[in-house]
Parts: sequence; structure tokens; C-alpha cells
Amino acid sequence: MSLTYQTPYDLTRAGSPAIRRVICENPSPLTGFGTNSYLIGTRDVAVIDPGPDDDRHLAAVLDALTPDQRITHILVTHAHLDHSPLARKLSERTGAPVFAFGGPDAGRSDIMTELMAHADLAGGEGRDEIFRADVTLKDGDTVKATDWALTAHWTPGHFGNHMTFETGDTVFSGDLVMGWATSLVSPPDGDLTDFMASCRALRGRAPARLLPGHGAVVENACERIDWLIDHRLQREAQILEVLSTRSATAADITKVVYRDVATHLWPAATRNVLAHLIDLKQQNRAFTQSPIKPDSVFSASK
Repeated sequence: MSLTYQTPYDLTRAGSPAIRRVICENPSPLTGFGTNSYLIGTRDVAVIDPGPDDDRHLAAVLDALTPDQRITHILVTHAHLDHSPLARKLSERTGAPVFAFGGPDAGRSDIMTELMAHADLAGGEGRDEIFRADVTLKDGDTVKATDWALTAHWTPGHFGNHMTFETGDTVFSGDLVMGWATSLVSPPDGDLTDFMASCRALRGRAPARLLPGHGAVVENACERIDWLIDHRLQREAQILEVLSTRSATAADITKVVYRDVATHLWPAATRNVLAHLIDLKQQNRAFTQSPIKPDSVFSASK
């Protein structure tokens, strides 16, 4: 699909600040049609998720501004390579500071910190290792200008430093909740225990719509969040069913519970299964005799 860089999509509706979306042309199985960059405001403009290090997309974001507009804030949901690298170039071009929860290691849970240090768990989506924030946001902080205000919520799980941004009944949900696909939770950056807690916290705020990091607007936000939580619980049940009959690795389980999924997606699916197994270990519902690794053999707890 060919995308037009110079045509931002207007997502404004009654009662909302002015919101536009510019889609980066970086399609993949993990990004859909590409990364969504959002522009909020009519004069002082915030950009959420500038995207990958792509000069064409940088030009597209800048070209979306009208002569009386300027970028004053750059907000990043999380430090994956498809969301954050362009923030620094955009900041240098505009003088706008970069707001985020922190660098790529910020917010990582204790168990994932331990796995990062001792287990060979490289893989999943690429980390923006050099990302840094000019302004560090805390859970509940509000960033605002003359005609918009965004409240930041720390929502780890897909990534330790993941944040969502709320304005009215709309939430910019990053990669926590999307409409076209379930989010990849890939240890040690992804933590399923945190992910489920973040989804439930988002559900508790009862948003009307979600503007995700990839894909279309999610208008039935609470229904989608409920589905995602239930989907994860069903996967958990499937994994426990396998473990009730035999011990198995994440790859072994993937072949059973993802048998209807194209095999080229199995590596990502295996990361999700591993995330579930680590979560089940945290719940004392599964265990492994050896330190956790991608090929660790797990068994159901008695």
C-alpha cells in the first residue's frame, strides 16, 4: 500500500482538541501499515511518537504544520525503534523538548532486570538504546498548552517505559492496545504481569476511543480492552492445558496453541508464550528447574 506523506488524517471530533495523524511508511507484521505519529493542537502543537529515524517522515511531520503552527512538545510512548528515534532530530529542528517516562531501561520490573542480566533473551522488537528524555514524566503528570492537555499514565508491559496519554475521553494507547492486532510482549523488555495490570488500569479509566501506535482508531475502546484481557486469559488456559499433560518449552507450546497461525509468525508467538510462562511462574502456577532461558523446560505446578 502506498501512503501519501503530505496528507495528514484529521481525527478531530466534537469536544476534542485538534488531532491529526501522519503515518510513517514502515509497514511490517509488527507495525501494520506503519507507525502513527499524532499532532495535537491548533497553534502550539504536540507530537506523539515521531517514529523511526526516517528523514522522509520527519519532512512529512513538519510539512503537516500550517504557517501559524509550531511544535512545542514531543511525547514518546516507549523506546522501541519504530516509535522514538526521530524524537531527537525533530527536537533539534524545532527546539521542542522530548517528554517520556525515561530511557530504554526505565520502568523494567525486577524479574526482567534479572533476566536481562543473566539470561540470553535477546530478541523481539528493537530497543532504541540511545533514547533519552529531556523531561521525565511521572505517572499522572499533565502536559498542556493553550488548547490541549495530556495526562501521562505509566503503562508498562509491552515495554518498561511505556506511557499512554489521555485527553478527555480519548487515550493515545501506543502499543498497549491496538485494534488490528494484539501487542507483542517480549521478555526482557515485555512483562506480561505488568501488561495485564496496565490493560486493567486503562479499562478502569473507561476511555471512549483509543488512538494506537499502529492501525486505525479504536472507537469501541472498552470492548476492545475487555477482549484483549480475555484473549490473554484464554492463551494462559491453553498453555496450562499443555503443561497439564507434559513439560514443554515455549517453542513446543507455540506449535500447539498457535497451530492456526502462519509459521513465519511463530518466533514472535514464542516470545509471547515465554512471557506467559514467566507470568505463570510469578503466579506459582508453573516452574522450571533451570534459570529462565528461551529453551527452558516448564512444568505445571502441583
